[in-house]
Amino acid sequence: MRISSNLRFVLDHPWQFSLRVSKGFLANQGFLLAGAVAYYTLLTIVPMFALIMTALSQFQETQGLLQALREYLVLISPNQADALIQQITIFQDNWKLVGITGIVILLFFSSLAFTSLESAMSVIFFHRVAIKRRHFLVSAIIPYSYILVFALGMLLVNTVSVGLHNLEAKTFALLGYQWSLSGLESILLYLLGFFGEILLLTSLYLVMPVGILSLRHALIGGLTATILWEITRHILVWYFTNLSLVNIVYGTFATAIIILLTLEAAAIIILLGAQVIAEYERIGKESGTPHGLQT
Repeated sequence: MRISSNLRFVLDHPWQFSLRVSKGFLANQGFLLAGAVAYYTLLTIVPMFALIMTALSQFQETQGLLQALREYLVLISPNQADALIQQITIFQDNWKLVGITGIVILLFFSSLAFTSLESAMSVIFFHRVAIKRRHFLVSAIIPYSYILVFALGMLLVNTVSVGLHNLEAKTFALLGYQWSLSGLESILLYLLGFFGEILLLTSLYLVMPVGILSLRHALIGGLTATILWEITRHILVWYFTNLSLVNIVYGTFATAIIILLTLEAAAIIILLGAQVIAEYERIGKESGTPHGLQT
């Protein structure tokens, strides 16, 4: 199989490429961008899922949807999924009091995370933006397209969860023994969430940067970011459970602080994956030329 010159460079000079990625990420103020993305995601997460829940509950049973939503939130903020569910449930019980103006405001806040992520990506993929800019209507449509994708994903998770729950009570005979399917639901839901993460992150790398990105590059970035996030979120769960002093230091603000720190870790991983793709594209091009926020 023929190996591209860019891949050959990475394989022959892995440390040099890693150094380029690190320098580019720092020069682009990657940690600052991740902080901004995390902040706007914190503002977005409750109104977005509250609106999705309100819309879907008109067609499906609320309790099942809440369980499907919890599967989402465990992947995003594992330590505080129940706290987020509680707040979304409060909105769900009182959504009729919000009114049209409130719905419009919630729609606006629901788009902030995607808008800030697109802006952060434009810094990292500055070499693309300098050549071609995206029409503002496309940027306006992207957030609400992802909200629709999340809603469809919740319906899928809910449907699969119900089917697996019914299947768990069954047994089958093999080699003269009766085998139970108990425990299958949690394993398959985790795998569904894992592959869902890969698809979501791959789509972010395909859609957010200006221009057309290679599906192979986006898939590599999505797979890498998913693996890094799975490792990171398990470390965060262990840390906040065993070592963290956040509850002592921040008291009643601890929930928001923990969610914000978790979201920032996720944003760093997403933007770092984007930086890998950007540097991969730039191999052999514009050597030594500043880009993004570099001066």
